[in-house]
Amino acid sequence: MATSEPVRGEGERAVRALTGAILRAEMRGTESEEASNDSPTPAVAEQYIKHPLQNRWALWYFKNDKSKSWTENLRLISKFDTVEDFWALYNHIQQPSKLGFGCDYCLFKDGIKPMWEDDRNKLGGRWLMTLSKQQRHNDLDRYWMETLLCLIGESFDEASEDVCGAVVNVRPKGDKIAIWTGNCQNRDAIMTIGLQYKERLNLPIKTLIGYQSHDDTSSKSGSTTKNMYSV
Repeated sequence: MATSEPVRGEGERAVRALTGAILRAEMRGTESEEASNDSPTPAVAEQYIKHPLQNRWALWYFKNDKSKSWTENLRLISKFDTVEDFWALYNHIQQPSKLGFGCDYCLFKDGIKPMWEDDRNKLGGRWLMTLSKQQRHNDLDRYWMETLLCLIGESFDEASEDVCGAVVNVRPKGDKIAIWTGNCQNRDAIMTIGLQYKERLNLPIKTLIGYQSHDDTSSKSGSTTKNMYSV
């Protein structure tokens, strides 16, 4: 199958534009088939051209089964590196709001495992957003989709290099969405990611999200972890 040049520089807008083009091509291709036109059309040919992403990504699923170890509960679902394969996967799986309590989705760059101990994660941290119970049905799925588009579309410009992945946690007391980065001391990249992420989600100015290092999170003695940065 043919591929075009990787999606670079234009970020999330490029992914969205390609998605629209893909859908339009599918519609035109369907119309062409209904018209029983034997000659191939550009629209039909366009369906077979995949649009590569800048990075290859892996989607993981975690289900909290207390009879198993943490690593046994973590399962790799699939990997993808094109816009088309992302949407095929996204449209095939359940939305976060439909998952049971204790379940997670994790989207990470290929080669990085969704755990603090991974070499690419252990010196990093996360931008963390906690949602209310009411937001599960109103905002959770939309925020998660926007988060995925930010990642695969490299929406944070050069700071996207510091992004490791993202996690959504479905919990009884409130769901959480986090973007993980590789170096908690890289303030410029972290702030760029936080500010642009908040803008992408269209969060109110008064809504604060915080960045926490994995080291602080793993060694916390109370129920909360102190934020290193906030936006």
